[in-house]
Amino acid sequence: MEEAFLEDDAGDQDNDETEKTNSVKNVLDNRRTLDDKLDERRLRRELRDYDFDLDD
Repeated sequence: MEEAFLEDDAGDQDNDETEKTNSVKNVLDNRRTLDDKLDERRLRRELRDYDFDLDD
C-alpha cells in the first residue's frame, strides 16, 4: 500500500516538473514574440526617419 503512495507522489512530481517546463517555455515564447514586435517597431521607425536621398 505504501508503494502505491510512493508511485503516486513520483507521478505528481513528474507532472509538476512538466508543468513548470511548459510554463517556462510559454514565458520564453511570449518574450521572444514581444522582442520580435519591438524589433519590428524599431526597424519601421528607423526606415521612417531615414533620409532617402535618391537624387544622386
